[in-house]
Amino acid sequence: MGLDESEVLVGRTAHVTVAIPGGDKAGEVVLRVRGGSEAFIAFADQHVDAGAQVVVVDDRGARMVVVTQI
Repeated sequence: MGLDESEVLVGRTAHVTVAIPGGDKAGEVVLRVRGGSEAFIAFADQHVDAGAQVVVVDDRGARMVVVTQI
């Protein structure tokens, strides 16, 4: 089940649950969507520690996003 247009991810804030090493190595974030919270695979240019707040800057589809630390 994909997200509809009202569930645009870019610009949303998220909570890092698994540290993101940076580059092509992924971590995990939790985003509030569809009235609940869902986990997404997350990439970032720089390392981001678990517990950090981030903002989604790109939606790669298939539950993958690119984030930057706030």
